[in-house]
Amino acid sequence: MSDIKKVATRVGYGTALVELGRKRDDFIVMDADLAAATQTGMFKKEFPDRFYDCGIAEQNMMGIAAGIAATGKKVIVSSFAMFAAGRAFEQVRNSIGYPHLNVIIGATHAGISVGEDGATHQCCEDIALMRTIPGMTIINPADEVEAKKAVEAAIELDGPVYMRFGRLAVPVIFDEDYKFEVGKGVELRHGNDVTIIATGLMVNEALEAYEMLKNEGISARVINMATIKPLDKDIVIKAAKETGAIVTAEEHSVIGGLGGAVSEAVCEEYPVPVVKLGVNDVFGHSGPAPKLLDEFGLRAPNIVEKVKKAIALKK
Repeated sequence: MSDIKKVATRVGYGTALVELGRKRDDFIVMDADLAAATQTGMFKKEFPDRFYDCGIAEQNMMGIAAGIAATGKKVIVSSFAMFAAGRAFEQVRNSIGYPHLNVIIGATHAGISVGEDGATHQCCEDIALMRTIPGMTIINPADEVEAKKAVEAAIELDGPVYMRFGRLAVPVIFDEDYKFEVGKGVELRHGNDVTIIATGLMVNEALEAYEMLKNEGISARVINMATIKPLDKDIVIKAAKETGAIVTAEEHSVIGGLGGAVSEAVCEEYPVPVVKLGVNDVFGHSGPAPKLLDEFGLRAPNIVEKVKKAIALKK
């Protein structure tokens, strides 16, 4: 396992900004005094005239971004997820979401895997918050490659986009020729007994769970759902019909995230058991990221447990 390449999705984000900056000059990048952590510092170094540090003032940064976007310029703003989605929610909603402006919010350090930064910085509510804003696209890449592809796709969209990136280095799953499409889920493994729909760093855990289940004679389907809004309802309903049970896996609260979106789609169109794996209705705490993932049950063996529960619930 030591030879597996691991890179944080936030690094893919920073790399993509530089690559885009070399191709086009119709966007600017803004940060809230966290450029080294969010990786926008890469863009700042190469394009200093197109980078603006707004200081520790996320609400003000969102307002500035909205004003610039209203003139026709595309704007990419960055901060930690807790501050971008939490502290600045009103400004994102009213100044960016309501007028449907072309602002991409690059939110890094999301989820429990922020680790030692502790409960105040471990944002497990951001997807739920952003899902409530009409017209907001939400993308949560699984690895560095998908992060880069997602940024390239997001800048072509009309309207606001919330992109979620992690601090922790995670295995690279996809090849460089991987094709990313906004709003499309991707089937990574085929199976007939149950479907595992995962997002972000939980995609790798789902792939590990697939191998564990295979050894037990359980045929699992694994779907990578990078775009949480708009959700790919077609692939979800198809999976519900063909496997009869679904497990969702996310590094986010079990309230209002991927599990909620999948449950809503299934309940409306083709009811089957949906078992959610994520952070329960609790706050995090400080600790090494890998140990926190173990403690909060965000690992492949935990997915296996949920799969067995989901199968047992099938009629």
